[in-house]
Amino acid sequence: MRVSVIGCGHLGIPHAVAMAEIGHEVVGVDLDPAMTDRLNSGRCPVHEDGLAELLAAHLAAGRLHFTTGIAEAAAFADVHFLAVGTPIGADGRSYDTGQVVAAVRALAPHLRRPCVVIGKSTVTVGTTGRLAALLARLAPAGAGVEVVWNPEFLREGHAVEDTLRPDRIVAGVASRHAEDVVRELYAPLVRNRVPLRITDPATAELIKGAANACLGMKISFINGVADMCAAAGADVRQLSDAIGLDPRIGRGGLDAGPGYGGGCLPKDLRAFAACAEALDAPDAAALFHAVEQVNDSRPAAALRLVEETLGHGVAGTKITVWGASFKAGTDDIRESPALAVATLLHRQGADVTVHDPLAVPTAQAHHPRLGYEQDLETSVKGAELVVLATEWPHFRDADHEHLAGIVARPVLVDLRNLLDADTWRAAGWTVRQLGRPARGPATP
Repeated sequence: MRVSVIGCGHLGIPHAVAMAEIGHEVVGVDLDPAMTDRLNSGRCPVHEDGLAELLAAHLAAGRLHFTTGIAEAAAFADVHFLAVGTPIGADGRSYDTGQVVAAVRALAPHLRRPCVVIGKSTVTVGTTGRLAALLARLAPAGAGVEVVWNPEFLREGHAVEDTLRPDRIVAGVASRHAEDVVRELYAPLVRNRVPLRITDPATAELIKGAANACLGMKISFINGVADMCAAAGADVRQLSDAIGLDPRIGRGGLDAGPGYGGGCLPKDLRAFAACAEALDAPDAAALFHAVEQVNDSRPAAALRLVEETLGHGVAGTKITVWGASFKAGTDDIRESPALAVATLLHRQGADVTVHDPLAVPTAQAHHPRLGYEQDLETSVKGAELVVLATEWPHFRDADHEHLAGIVARPVLVDLRNLLDADTWRAAGWTVRQLGRPARGPATP
Protein backbone atom coordinates (compact mmCIF):
# COMPACT_ATOMS: atom_id res chain seq x y z
CA MET A 1 0.00 0.00 0.00
CA ARG A 2 1.02 3.65 -0.42
CA VAL A 3 1.26 5.34 2.97
CA SER A 4 2.11 8.79 4.27
CA VAL A 5 3.23 9.54 7.82
CA ILE A 6 2.68 13.16 8.81
CA GLY A 7 5.02 14.27 11.57
CA CYS A 8 8.63 13.08 11.74
CA GLY A 9 9.41 12.89 15.43
CA HIS A 10 9.91 10.12 17.97
CA LEU A 11 6.62 8.54 16.91
CA GLY A 12 6.54 9.29 13.20
CA ILE A 13 10.04 8.18 12.20
CA PRO A 14 9.83 4.66 13.71
CA HIS A 15 6.32 4.25 12.31
CA ALA A 16 7.37 5.32 8.79
CA VAL A 17 10.35 2.98 8.89
CA ALA A 18 8.19 0.12 10.20
CA MET A 19 5.61 0.59 7.46
CA ALA A 20 8.41 0.31 4.90
CA GLU A 21 9.85 -2.71 6.70
CA ILE A 22 6.57 -4.65 6.39
CA GLY A 23 6.33 -3.91 2.69
CA HIS A 24 4.51 -0.62 2.12
CA GLU A 25 5.70 2.38 0.09
CA VAL A 26 6.05 5.30 2.48
CA VAL A 27 6.50 9.05 2.40
CA GLY A 28 7.21 10.90 5.63
CA VAL A 29 6.06 14.52 5.90
CA ASP A 30 7.46 17.24 8.14
CA LEU A 31 7.30 21.03 8.04
CA ASP A 32 11.01 21.36 8.82
CA PRO A 33 13.13 21.08 5.64
CA ALA A 34 16.26 20.53 7.73
CA MET A 35 14.58 17.50 9.27
CA THR A 36 13.50 15.98 5.95
CA ASP A 37 16.94 16.67 4.41
CA ARG A 38 18.60 14.97 7.36
CA LEU A 39 16.32 11.94 7.12
CA ASN A 40 16.70 11.64 3.35
CA SER A 41 20.48 11.58 3.85
CA GLY A 42 20.08 8.65 6.25
CA ARG A 43 20.90 10.54 9.45
CA CYS A 44 18.47 9.55 12.18
CA PRO A 45 17.70 12.38 14.66
CA VAL A 46 16.31 10.13 17.42
CA HIS A 47 18.14 7.43 19.36
CA GLU A 48 16.44 4.04 19.05
CA ASP A 49 18.22 0.71 18.71
CA GLY A 50 18.14 -0.50 15.10
CA LEU A 51 16.31 2.53 13.75
CA ALA A 52 19.20 4.14 11.85
CA GLU A 53 20.00 0.86 10.10
CA LEU A 54 16.40 0.30 8.98
CA LEU A 55 16.11 3.92 7.86
CA ALA A 56 19.19 3.57 5.66
CA ALA A 57 18.05 0.24 4.24
CA HIS A 58 14.62 1.45 3.15
CA LEU A 59 15.89 4.75 1.77
CA ALA A 60 18.32 2.75 -0.37
CA ALA A 61 15.57 0.35 -1.46
CA GLY A 62 13.36 3.25 -2.55
CA ARG A 63 10.46 2.27 -0.28
CA LEU A 64 10.84 5.35 1.92
CA HIS A 65 11.48 9.04 1.45
CA PHE A 66 10.70 12.29 3.24
CA THR A 67 9.26 15.60 2.05
CA THR A 68 7.85 18.90 3.26
CA GLY A 69 5.15 18.75 0.58
CA ILE A 70 1.75 17.81 1.98
CA ALA A 71 0.27 17.95 -1.54
CA GLU A 72 2.87 15.44 -2.69
CA ALA A 73 1.89 13.11 0.13
CA ALA A 74 -1.82 13.47 -0.66
CA ALA A 75 -1.23 12.64 -4.33
CA PHE A 76 0.99 9.68 -3.44
CA ALA A 77 -0.81 7.88 -0.62
CA ASP A 78 -4.18 6.27 0.04
CA VAL A 79 -3.55 6.00 3.79
CA HIS A 80 -2.35 8.96 5.86
CA PHE A 81 -1.05 8.51 9.39
CA LEU A 82 -1.14 11.47 11.78
CA ALA A 83 1.92 11.25 14.05
CA VAL A 84 2.21 14.83 15.28
CA GLY A 85 2.57 15.90 18.89
CA THR A 86 -0.28 16.38 21.38
CA PRO A 87 1.33 18.20 24.31
CA ILE A 88 -0.54 19.20 27.43
CA GLY A 89 -2.51 22.39 26.83
CA ALA A 90 -2.39 25.74 28.58
CA ASP A 91 -4.64 24.42 31.37
CA GLY A 92 -1.91 21.94 32.34
CA ARG A 93 -4.32 19.01 32.19
CA SER A 94 -5.93 18.28 28.80
CA TYR A 95 -4.32 17.60 25.43
CA ASP A 96 -3.55 20.40 23.01
CA THR A 97 -4.69 18.87 19.70
CA GLY A 98 -3.70 21.98 17.72
CA GLN A 99 -1.01 20.15 15.75
CA VAL A 100 -3.40 17.35 14.82
CA VAL A 101 -6.06 19.79 13.63
CA ALA A 102 -3.44 21.84 11.74
CA ALA A 103 -2.17 18.71 9.99
CA VAL A 104 -5.71 17.76 8.95
CA ARG A 105 -6.44 21.29 7.73
CA ALA A 106 -3.25 21.27 5.65
CA LEU A 107 -3.97 17.81 4.20
CA ALA A 108 -7.70 18.18 3.53
CA PRO A 109 -7.68 20.47 0.44
CA HIS A 110 -5.46 17.96 -1.38
CA LEU A 111 -7.60 14.87 -0.74
CA ARG A 112 -9.35 14.47 -4.08
CA ARG A 113 -10.06 10.73 -3.91
CA PRO A 114 -11.33 8.42 -1.17
CA CYS A 115 -8.70 7.60 1.44
CA VAL A 116 -8.26 6.76 5.13
CA VAL A 117 -6.69 9.10 7.69
CA ILE A 118 -5.35 7.19 10.69
CA GLY A 119 -4.53 8.98 13.92
CA LYS A 120 -1.59 7.69 15.97
CA SER A 121 -1.36 10.55 18.47
CA THR A 122 -2.86 10.35 21.96
CA VAL A 123 -5.94 12.59 21.97
CA THR A 124 -9.03 13.61 23.90
CA VAL A 125 -12.00 11.30 23.47
CA GLY A 126 -14.24 12.55 20.65
CA THR A 127 -11.37 13.75 18.45
CA THR A 128 -12.02 11.17 15.70
CA GLY A 129 -15.55 12.43 15.16
CA ARG A 130 -14.46 16.07 15.12
CA LEU A 131 -11.74 15.39 12.56
CA ALA A 132 -14.11 13.34 10.40
CA ALA A 133 -16.54 16.26 10.32
CA LEU A 134 -13.72 18.66 9.47
CA LEU A 135 -12.49 16.48 6.60
CA ALA A 136 -16.03 15.97 5.25
CA ARG A 137 -16.33 19.74 5.08
CA LEU A 138 -12.86 20.66 3.75
CA ALA A 139 -11.71 17.74 1.57
CA PRO A 140 -12.80 17.61 -2.09
CA ALA A 141 -13.43 13.88 -1.59
CA GLY A 142 -15.88 14.75 1.20
CA ALA A 143 -17.36 11.76 3.00
CA GLY A 144 -15.00 9.52 1.02
CA VAL A 145 -12.30 10.42 3.56
CA GLU A 146 -12.63 8.18 6.61
CA VAL A 147 -10.92 8.60 9.99
CA VAL A 148 -9.57 5.75 12.13
CA TRP A 149 -7.92 6.00 15.54
CA ASN A 150 -4.94 3.68 16.00
CA PRO A 151 -3.14 4.64 19.24
CA GLU A 152 0.54 3.88 19.60
CA PHE A 153 1.97 1.99 22.59
CA LEU A 154 5.66 2.66 22.02
CA ARG A 155 8.15 2.55 24.87
CA GLU A 156 11.01 4.94 24.31
CA GLY A 157 14.19 2.95 23.83
CA HIS A 158 12.15 0.10 22.30
CA ALA A 159 10.40 1.93 19.45
CA VAL A 160 11.50 -0.41 16.65
CA GLU A 161 10.60 -3.55 18.59
CA ASP A 162 7.28 -2.09 19.75
CA THR A 163 6.33 -1.03 16.22
CA LEU A 164 7.30 -4.25 14.45
CA ARG A 165 6.42 -6.66 17.29
CA PRO A 166 3.80 -4.84 19.38
CA ASP A 167 1.89 -6.63 22.10
CA ARG A 168 -1.35 -5.43 20.47
CA ILE A 169 -2.74 -3.25 17.68
CA VAL A 170 -5.89 -1.26 18.42
CA ALA A 171 -7.97 0.46 15.75
CA GLY A 172 -11.17 2.39 16.27
CA VAL A 173 -13.18 2.34 13.04
CA ALA A 174 -16.56 3.63 11.90
CA SER A 175 -17.07 1.45 8.81
CA ARG A 176 -16.33 -1.98 7.37
CA HIS A 177 -14.23 -0.40 4.63
CA ALA A 178 -11.99 1.33 7.18
CA GLU A 179 -11.62 -1.96 9.05
CA ASP A 180 -10.61 -3.72 5.83
CA VAL A 181 -7.93 -1.08 5.19
CA VAL A 182 -6.55 -1.51 8.70
CA ARG A 183 -6.47 -5.27 8.33
CA GLU A 184 -4.61 -5.00 5.02
CA LEU A 185 -2.12 -2.50 6.45
CA TYR A 186 -1.22 -4.64 9.42
CA ALA A 187 -1.61 -8.07 7.81
CA PRO A 188 2.15 -8.87 7.99
CA LEU A 189 2.13 -8.24 11.74
CA VAL A 190 -1.11 -10.12 12.33
CA ARG A 191 0.35 -13.10 10.47
CA ASN A 192 3.12 -13.01 13.09
CA ARG A 193 0.43 -13.43 15.77
CA VAL A 194 0.21 -9.81 16.90
CA PRO A 195 -3.33 -9.38 18.31
CA LEU A 196 -5.50 -6.87 16.42
CA ARG A 197 -8.41 -5.36 18.31
CA ILE A 198 -11.05 -3.53 16.30
CA THR A 199 -13.19 -1.15 18.36
CA ASP A 200 -15.32 1.93 17.93
CA PRO A 201 -13.33 5.22 17.77
CA ALA A 202 -14.19 6.42 21.30
CA THR A 203 -12.96 3.18 22.84
CA ALA A 204 -9.71 3.34 20.88
CA GLU A 205 -9.18 6.94 21.99
CA LEU A 206 -9.61 5.96 25.65
CA ILE A 207 -7.51 2.78 25.51
CA LYS A 208 -4.12 4.52 25.40
CA GLY A 209 -4.93 6.79 28.32
CA ALA A 210 -6.37 3.89 30.30
CA ALA A 211 -3.28 1.75 29.68
CA ASN A 212 -0.92 4.47 30.87
CA ALA A 213 -3.16 5.32 33.81
CA CYS A 214 -3.07 1.66 34.88
CA LEU A 215 0.73 1.58 34.58
CA GLY A 216 1.03 4.85 36.47
CA MET A 217 -1.18 3.48 39.24
CA LYS A 218 1.04 0.40 39.57
CA ILE A 219 4.17 2.53 39.74
CA SER A 220 2.72 4.94 42.30
CA PHE A 221 1.22 2.03 44.24
CA ILE A 222 4.54 0.25 44.65
CA ASN A 223 6.33 3.51 45.46
CA GLY A 224 3.77 4.21 48.19
CA VAL A 225 4.30 0.68 49.51
CA ALA A 226 8.07 1.26 49.36
CA ASP A 227 7.57 4.11 51.82
CA MET A 228 5.72 1.68 54.09
CA CYS A 229 8.52 -0.87 53.74
CA ALA A 230 11.11 1.76 54.64
CA ALA A 231 9.18 2.64 57.80
CA ALA A 232 8.67 -1.01 58.77
CA GLY A 233 12.12 -2.32 57.88
CA ALA A 234 10.63 -4.55 55.21
CA ASP A 235 11.95 -5.31 51.70
CA VAL A 236 9.93 -3.94 48.78
CA ARG A 237 11.72 -6.19 46.27
CA GLN A 238 10.66 -9.35 48.09
CA LEU A 239 7.16 -7.93 48.49
CA SER A 240 6.90 -7.11 44.76
CA ASP A 241 8.11 -10.56 43.76
CA ALA A 242 5.52 -12.20 45.98
CA ILE A 243 2.45 -10.15 45.04
CA GLY A 244 3.53 -10.17 41.39
CA LEU A 245 2.96 -13.92 41.31
CA ASP A 246 -0.77 -13.25 41.58
CA PRO A 247 -2.02 -13.41 37.95
CA ARG A 248 -4.54 -10.66 38.75
CA ILE A 249 -1.65 -8.32 39.57
CA GLY A 250 1.45 -9.40 37.63
CA ARG A 251 5.06 -8.36 38.25
CA GLY A 252 5.42 -5.79 35.46
CA GLY A 253 5.50 -2.19 36.70
CA LEU A 254 6.05 -3.20 40.33
CA ASP A 255 9.60 -1.87 40.63
CA ALA A 256 9.95 0.83 43.26
CA GLY A 257 11.89 3.87 42.08
CA PRO A 258 12.00 7.64 41.84
CA GLY A 259 8.75 7.77 39.86
CA TYR A 260 7.64 7.75 36.26
CA GLY A 261 8.60 10.39 33.70
CA GLY A 262 9.06 10.92 29.98
CA GLY A 263 6.92 12.52 27.32
CA CYS A 264 3.89 10.21 27.62
CA LEU A 265 3.09 8.81 31.05
CA PRO A 266 2.93 12.07 33.06
CA LYS A 267 1.02 13.80 30.26
CA ASP A 268 -1.40 10.94 29.79
CA LEU A 269 -2.16 10.66 33.52
CA ARG A 270 -2.97 14.38 33.69
CA ALA A 271 -5.13 14.23 30.59
CA PHE A 272 -6.91 11.05 31.66
CA ALA A 273 -7.78 12.64 35.00
CA ALA A 274 -9.10 15.67 33.12
CA CYS A 275 -11.08 13.34 30.84
CA ALA A 276 -12.63 11.66 33.89
CA GLU A 277 -13.67 15.08 35.19
CA ALA A 278 -15.12 16.05 31.81
CA LEU A 279 -17.09 12.79 31.68
CA ASP A 280 -18.42 13.48 35.21
CA ALA A 281 -16.59 10.54 36.79
CA PRO A 282 -15.23 12.24 39.95
CA ASP A 283 -14.15 9.05 41.74
CA ALA A 284 -11.97 8.05 38.79
CA ALA A 285 -10.53 11.57 38.63
CA ALA A 286 -9.71 11.48 42.36
CA LEU A 287 -7.93 8.14 41.90
CA PHE A 288 -5.77 9.44 39.07
CA HIS A 289 -4.97 12.65 40.97
CA ALA A 290 -3.78 10.49 43.88
CA VAL A 291 -1.48 8.60 41.49
CA GLU A 292 0.00 11.92 40.38
CA GLN A 293 0.41 13.08 43.97
CA VAL A 294 2.43 9.99 44.88
CA ASN A 295 4.61 10.43 41.80
CA ASP A 296 5.17 14.12 42.55
CA SER A 297 6.37 13.17 46.06
CA ARG A 298 9.16 10.86 44.87
CA PRO A 299 12.02 13.44 44.75
CA ALA A 300 11.26 14.37 48.37
CA ALA A 301 11.26 10.67 49.33
CA ALA A 302 14.65 10.28 47.62
CA LEU A 303 15.98 13.30 49.51
CA ARG A 304 14.87 11.77 52.82
CA LEU A 305 16.72 8.54 52.03
CA VAL A 306 19.86 10.46 51.05
CA GLU A 307 19.80 12.52 54.24
CA GLU A 308 19.15 9.40 56.34
CA THR A 309 22.13 7.71 54.68
CA LEU A 310 24.39 10.71 55.28
CA GLY A 311 23.12 11.29 58.78
CA HIS A 312 22.73 15.00 58.05
CA GLY A 313 21.43 17.44 55.44
CA VAL A 314 22.96 17.57 51.97
CA ALA A 315 24.15 21.20 52.06
CA GLY A 316 27.83 21.35 51.15
CA THR A 317 28.01 17.64 50.27
CA LYS A 318 29.58 16.58 46.99
CA ILE A 319 27.02 14.25 45.38
CA THR A 320 27.17 12.42 42.05
CA VAL A 321 23.85 11.52 40.43
CA TRP A 322 24.03 8.62 38.00
CA GLY A 323 21.31 9.19 35.42
CA ALA A 324 19.74 12.07 33.52
CA SER A 325 17.34 10.38 31.10
CA PHE A 326 13.92 9.48 32.46
CA LYS A 327 14.73 5.80 31.91
CA ALA A 328 17.47 3.66 30.40
CA GLY A 329 17.74 3.25 26.64
CA THR A 330 16.91 6.84 25.65
CA ASP A 331 18.33 10.35 25.81
CA ASP A 332 14.88 11.79 26.60
CA ILE A 333 14.97 13.94 29.75
CA ARG A 334 11.35 15.12 29.72
CA GLU A 335 10.03 15.05 33.30
CA SER A 336 13.02 12.91 34.24
CA PRO A 337 12.87 11.66 37.86
CA ALA A 338 16.68 11.55 37.91
CA LEU A 339 16.95 15.24 37.06
CA ALA A 340 14.15 16.07 39.50
CA VAL A 341 16.19 14.42 42.26
CA ALA A 342 19.42 16.12 41.11
CA THR A 343 17.70 19.50 41.00
CA LEU A 344 16.23 19.07 44.47
CA LEU A 345 19.64 18.11 45.89
CA HIS A 346 21.14 21.19 44.25
CA ARG A 347 18.44 23.43 45.70
CA GLN A 348 19.17 22.01 49.14
CA GLY A 349 22.80 23.13 48.79
CA ALA A 350 24.54 19.99 47.53
CA ASP A 351 27.38 20.18 45.01
CA VAL A 352 25.81 17.98 42.31
CA THR A 353 27.52 16.29 39.36
CA VAL A 354 25.35 14.34 36.88
CA HIS A 355 26.57 11.51 34.67
CA ASP A 356 24.55 9.65 32.03
CA PRO A 357 25.86 7.50 29.17
CA LEU A 358 23.62 9.23 26.61
CA ALA A 359 21.70 12.24 27.93
CA VAL A 360 24.37 14.63 29.28
CA PRO A 361 24.28 17.08 26.33
CA THR A 362 20.49 17.40 26.45
CA ALA A 363 20.40 17.69 30.23
CA GLN A 364 23.16 20.30 30.25
CA ALA A 365 21.23 22.44 27.78
CA HIS A 366 18.07 22.37 29.90
CA HIS A 367 19.54 22.28 33.43
CA PRO A 368 22.75 24.32 33.17
CA ARG A 369 23.05 24.94 36.92
CA LEU A 370 23.98 21.32 37.56
CA GLY A 371 27.47 19.96 36.99
CA TYR A 372 28.05 17.23 34.39
CA GLU A 373 30.63 14.62 33.45
CA GLN A 374 30.60 12.43 30.34
CA ASP A 375 32.84 9.79 31.92
CA LEU A 376 31.57 7.55 34.73
CA GLU A 377 34.90 7.30 36.56
CA THR A 378 35.51 11.03 36.40
CA SER A 379 32.00 11.72 37.65
CA VAL A 380 32.63 10.12 41.05
CA LYS A 381 36.08 11.50 41.84
CA GLY A 382 35.88 13.07 45.27
CA ALA A 383 32.18 12.26 45.68
CA GLU A 384 30.88 11.85 49.23
CA LEU A 385 27.72 10.12 47.99
CA VAL A 386 26.57 8.54 44.72
CA VAL A 387 22.86 8.43 43.86
CA LEU A 388 21.80 5.89 41.21
CA ALA A 389 18.67 7.38 39.64
CA THR A 390 18.33 5.84 36.13
CA GLU A 391 18.50 2.08 35.58
CA TRP A 392 21.26 1.96 32.95
CA PRO A 393 23.16 -1.39 32.85
CA HIS A 394 26.21 0.88 32.56
CA PHE A 395 25.79 1.59 36.30
CA ARG A 396 24.94 -1.97 37.33
CA ASP A 397 28.10 -3.23 35.66
CA ALA A 398 30.41 -0.52 37.03
CA ASP A 399 33.70 -1.66 38.62
CA HIS A 400 32.66 -1.12 42.23
CA GLU A 401 36.03 -2.20 43.65
CA HIS A 402 37.93 0.30 41.51
CA LEU A 403 35.44 3.10 42.14
CA ALA A 404 35.66 2.60 45.91
CA GLY A 405 39.20 3.95 45.73
CA ILE A 406 38.22 7.03 43.74
CA VAL A 407 35.33 8.45 45.74
CA ALA A 408 35.86 10.46 48.90
CA ARG A 409 33.42 8.14 50.69
CA PRO A 410 32.12 4.84 49.24
CA VAL A 411 28.44 5.53 49.94
CA LEU A 412 25.70 4.87 47.38
CA VAL A 413 21.92 5.33 47.37
CA ASP A 414 20.30 3.09 44.75
CA LEU A 415 16.89 4.58 43.89
CA ARG A 416 16.25 1.87 41.29
CA ASN A 417 17.17 -1.24 43.34
CA LEU A 418 19.41 -2.06 40.40
CA LEU A 419 22.58 -3.23 42.12
CA ASP A 420 23.56 -6.41 43.90
CA ALA A 421 23.98 -4.52 47.16
CA ASP A 422 25.84 -7.32 48.98
CA THR A 423 28.52 -7.42 46.26
CA TRP A 424 29.05 -3.68 46.54
CA ARG A 425 29.11 -3.87 50.33
CA ALA A 426 31.77 -6.58 50.15
CA ALA A 427 33.91 -4.07 48.24
CA GLY A 428 33.58 -1.57 51.08
CA TRP A 429 30.53 0.41 49.98
CA THR A 430 27.67 1.51 52.18
CA VAL A 431 24.58 0.89 50.05
CA ARG A 432 21.01 1.98 50.74
CA GLN A 433 18.20 0.95 48.42
CA LEU A 434 14.72 2.36 48.12
CA GLY A 435 12.19 0.52 50.29
CA ARG A 436 14.74 -2.06 51.44
CA PRO A 437 16.48 -2.57 54.80
CA ALA A 438 19.84 -0.87 55.36
CA ARG A 439 21.35 -4.32 55.71
CA GLY A 440 19.86 -7.73 55.18
CA PRO A 441 20.12 -11.00 53.25
CA ALA A 442 20.82 -10.78 49.54
CA THR A 443 17.84 -11.54 47.33
CA PRO A 444 17.79 -12.73 43.72
